[in-house]
Amino acid sequence: MHTTTEESAITVQTLRDFVSAALQSKGVPHDDAVTVATLMVEADIFGYGTHGVFRLRQYLARLDGGGCNPTPSVTVAQETIATGVIDGDDGLGHLAMSAARDLAIEKARAAGIGWVGVRRGNHAGPLALYVRTQAEAGLLGMAAAVGSANHVPPYGGTDLLLGTNPIAFSAPAAGADPFVFDMATTVAAMGKIKTLLQQGKEMPEGWMVGRDGKPLTDPARKSEGFLLPIGGPKGFGLSIAIGLMAGVLNGAAFGSDVVDFTNDTSSSTNTGMFVMALDPAAFGIGDDFARSASRVFDEMRASDPLPGHDPVRLPGDGKTAAADARRSSGLALNPALRRDLNVLAADCGLPAPFPDEPAKG
Repeated sequence: MHTTTEESAITVQTLRDFVSAALQSKGVPHDDAVTVATLMVEADIFGYGTHGVFRLRQYLARLDGGGCNPTPSVTVAQETIATGVIDGDDGLGHLAMSAARDLAIEKARAAGIGWVGVRRGNHAGPLALYVRTQAEAGLLGMAAAVGSANHVPPYGGTDLLLGTNPIAFSAPAAGADPFVFDMATTVAAMGKIKTLLQQGKEMPEGWMVGRDGKPLTDPARKSEGFLLPIGGPKGFGLSIAIGLMAGVLNGAAFGSDVVDFTNDTSSSTNTGMFVMALDPAAFGIGDDFARSASRVFDEMRASDPLPGHDPVRLPGDGKTAAADARRSSGLALNPALRRDLNVLAADCGLPAPFPDEPAKG
């Protein structure tokens, strides 16, 4: 078996072509498949491996099961000067969210702010994909989503009524790296637990608890327990706020209406999300925002670290250089994922993307 070394890396273009071909084998039109494959691989390029190509198996399963529409008509269902709602028509979530991002940016350029919601979406990968573009264009960005399954009870309760409900924020800054912050409202995202399960590794204590309230560390037993919210009741409150803005406001699922997109591959998930873009020029600051933010960021980085701690880093630091390196040298995916992609290739009637990797380990 290969280790995760340079020799087992796959080029970005080869991986993108494979993902696109796999999606097309399930009826997704060429242009849509390329759009989604590009965003999925971009997630891995920027280090969000739990929400990138790793998710291909789930997307193919939903296309097979009928819960995901391979040929959606993504439309603007509602619109004002500064707001809008995208109807994803149950298609791959990346299509609806990229449309929402682009429309939000267009509205921000015209009105100072653009806020675009999504209804009838599906899982769309990491939210960072839908806020980094704003920062690179000199805008501020925000995005949030109702999680694609409920893994969290209301604080103090036991009924699973909340998801990981992630949120992301971005801002321009002088230098190579914009500020990009992407987090779940739980201590760990479910994607991290699924990747540990795929690799046969245990979870750290503090990510999940069982119904007995004791720590749960075996990812194979994830269905027996709960994900824990960040900051206890504070994370619970933030998760509800996101559910209201990304779910209820868009006529999308929230609470008991949320469909587990992994276990139920045939039902519409009606996943709700939103993307925001904000133009500093609307506040009379323009390019001065990036310069002022960078000055404060530099002050923070210059703070003397506590004993035993690394130097202070800001969210997004080093992402650009790391992404450039991966674009140049390829992506060295973990062995378990490489084997799974080979299995998916066989299922789709495609050549194995890792021909030297055993299909089963």
